[in-house]
Amino acid sequence: QVQLVESGGGLVQAGGSLRLSCAASGSLFSINAMDWHRQSPGKEREFVARITRDDSITVADSLKGRFTISRDNAWNTLYLQMSSLEPEDTAVYYCNALSRNKIYWGQGAQVTVSS
Repeated sequence: QVQLVESGGGLVQAGGSLRLSCAASGSLFSINAMDWHRQSPGKEREFVARITRDDSITVADSLKGRFTISRDNAWNTLYLQMSSLEPEDTAVYYCNALSRNKIYWGQGAQVTVSS
């Protein structure tokens, strides 16, 4: 079992920066990768970024250059660094962990970007 708790969301002006954190606990030794997704009202959940056990990083094409994912070596904390934020980035951001054949999700963190 893996428990995930996001933090660091809030209200930011367009052009600003924000860093989200995801604290993980439980059976972390079996985690293969962790992701960030986001979802806005009326839209489907959207992939944001992934980091794997061997530290391979993938960022959605539309977010490259603005968003960066990172983690500590024991999977205790996952980060999403966001810069040059736009109103279109407003969403609930979720972290998730891929462990064995299951996916675990956090409760989400609201990010609102004002214009």
